[in-house]
Amino acid sequence: MRPEKARTRRAVAFWAGMAAVAFVTQLCAQPADRGLAREIFQQLVEIDTSHSSGSVDPAAKAARQRLLQAGFAAGDISIEGPREGKKNLIVRLPGARPSQSMLFFAHLDVVDAKRSDWSTDPFQFIEKDGYFYGRGTQDIKDNAAIALATLIQLKQEKFTPRRDLWLMLTADEEAGPDDGMDWLVHQKPELFRNLAFAVNLDSGGVVLDNGKAVSIGYEAAEKTYADFALTASDPGGHSSLPHPGNPILRLAAALDRLQSAPFPAALNPITRDFFTHRANELEPPARRLAELAMAPRAGQAALDRLADASTFTNALLRTTCVPTRIEGGHAKNALPQSATANVNCRILPGQPPAEVERLLIEKLADPQISVQYCSSQARCGAAPQGQGDLPVSQDAPALAALRNVSARLWPRIPVIAEMETGMSDSVYTIHAGVATYGISGVGIDQDDVRAHGRDERLRIESFYQGLRFFYEFVRELNSQQS
Repeated sequence: MRPEKARTRRAVAFWAGMAAVAFVTQLCAQPADRGLAREIFQQLVEIDTSHSSGSVDPAAKAARQRLLQAGFAAGDISIEGPREGKKNLIVRLPGARPSQSMLFFAHLDVVDAKRSDWSTDPFQFIEKDGYFYGRGTQDIKDNAAIALATLIQLKQEKFTPRRDLWLMLTADEEAGPDDGMDWLVHQKPELFRNLAFAVNLDSGGVVLDNGKAVSIGYEAAEKTYADFALTASDPGGHSSLPHPGNPILRLAAALDRLQSAPFPAALNPITRDFFTHRANELEPPARRLAELAMAPRAGQAALDRLADASTFTNALLRTTCVPTRIEGGHAKNALPQSATANVNCRILPGQPPAEVERLLIEKLADPQISVQYCSSQARCGAAPQGQGDLPVSQDAPALAALRNVSARLWPRIPVIAEMETGMSDSVYTIHAGVATYGISGVGIDQDDVRAHGRDERLRIESFYQGLRFFYEFVRELNSQQS
């Protein structure tokens, strides 16, 4: 046999073998079944898990039943919580080396929804015009269903991760933190001791423009939540004899001073990255201001102008404090003896709540108004001196896996760090010392964010793309671990 022909035959055999391996690998590593994922999604949406009229327990029990039917051991599934209606599902997919685990989590509860406000029944899963409609389709029963379907698929494949893989589907993210992730962190601390990292499926995601991906965001930082109770007092008297010192008027004047003196704008590595890479998503005036603010010699004035451009840029660049509730007086014909306002603050990472309290008192400019700090858990007392939650490491296995899978599914689409301006359950895992990243493969059009709103909906293809992403993301994480 001529040498070149032998080499050719060996090459053909080699590449045929490689193709066969790739084909078998593909068969053994298919994303979770679309039909199963859709079925779970519909089941979860049609269980009312709102705070006022629903219960999280039936959703947690339904998920548990599906996991048991898929072959999960009863000892690897638990439903935990301090009270009925607010129970959390915890499931483990055992790994080969459980000394360090990874956690994925989302919440099962949803914001209240009134049928009279919607054009459809919010607790009926409806498919029409290329969308799934129903309360929780965007926030966040889509990713809860995706995670459950993926774990079932992995179990059926007899997949053994190198680390224990935990999934928590929690209560009370939307209406009070007492029974959800906060409760788990404080009452089940052993679940969080050996975690290498956690992934919050309720943050991050694919930004779409008319259905096409324009960027992929992941949560790398959160603002710190704080409430401040402002109280003004006075002896009061008959309303026919008004006098200076009326608590309602003093409080109103102080709040007006607060509104007219915003906190200075500031950048951190996460928001700098955002404005550097995603300025094109802003409206044209803000886009130009972002370019000026990111210039090498830009000063404080340029940052402040960018913050003033919109409510969104203001939230990204400033600590914000805004009155959310006010009450005062005791009778229609009497001068008020007291008035109280709640001022809700979202504090930039690295800024101590105690410093915000000091600045707040300065801006109110009324020493007779008392200020009381309360945390996101409604624990009141002295404002913390610590810096709050700083951005997580940008060099981590979870982010490497995110970038690799995103490059395959959305080629040439940038992956960008984000700072959460609101609050999610990440705050509790971060406080527990767990590096937490907000990651999701579900896409939402930037002009169609309906979470918490009427006629909440999700593109059908976004759901299935998110399903594919999560399966490949878990597999990618496993392949990176040594």
